[in-house]
Amino acid sequence: MDTILLLDVGNTNVKIGLARPGSGLVSTYALPTAPAGNCGTSDDWGLKLLDICRVEGVDPGEVMDIVASSVVPPMNPVLTRAAARFFGQPGQSIRFVPGDIALGIENRYARPQEVGADRLVTAFAARAACHAHTLVVVDFGTATTFDCVQGNAYLGGLICPGVLSSARALATGTAKLPHITLELARPEGPTGPTGGLHPCLHIGRSTSESLNQGLLFGFAAMVEGLAVRLAATLGVGPGDLHLIATGGFAGAIAALCPAIDEVRENLLLDGLFLAWKSTR
Repeated sequence: MDTILLLDVGNTNVKIGLARPGSGLVSTYALPTAPAGNCGTSDDWGLKLLDICRVEGVDPGEVMDIVASSVVPPMNPVLTRAAARFFGQPGQSIRFVPGDIALGIENRYARPQEVGADRLVTAFAARAACHAHTLVVVDFGTATTFDCVQGNAYLGGLICPGVLSSARALATGTAKLPHITLELARPEGPTGPTGGLHPCLHIGRSTSESLNQGLLFGFAAMVEGLAVRLAATLGVGPGDLHLIATGGFAGAIAALCPAIDEVRENLLLDGLFLAWKSTR
């Protein structure tokens, strides 16, 4: 069955999606990005992608296109060679968004070429998924990013520390801190956007519990506060700003944060698929 291979190359993980022309995204996987300075070989990555296809029952010849978004430039030639060797068909090669496939959204960054491909693709996907005039996408990745969209224009946004990078910084810089589990408190309270209950903040009675509460509720409070300030900056009321969360910790933070209107965990991969569709 015809399949499109989608690659989201981030600083922490490479997220891989398989999509089909009539169905959209059908499955996702995540592999760790190679350590800095060592991107791995094209054979290594090609075999990993082949293994994923085999698990999904997809023959390499059924992969009709490979579309990628990357914020790790050294990975690009590695993946390009992998695509050519293991999935190469006449006239086919990996295409990177937005360089090889233009996105249907106006980029108002001061220097448009400097905006991260991941931020632009998620903004494009959010615009396609939501009819609200003013959108903010908060992406809980290696960094926590806020990206603002009004009408069909990407305006830019904010870059804040990430949940895991903050936790690791605490663990690295403080000898006595215990392992941080980032577990949620017991659900109590009003229903959140993920369908569950908003867990309530409680006073940590151990160092580990104090860290978990501080990180999770601290990031939830940051999102709530910045949502109010961004709405004012964008000239709308808080109720007129639609906030979409994506990324690894989107579900966990959304369960604590009433400001988040919806969670779309695979927003970037959805955006890559939409970009591919725009070329047909």
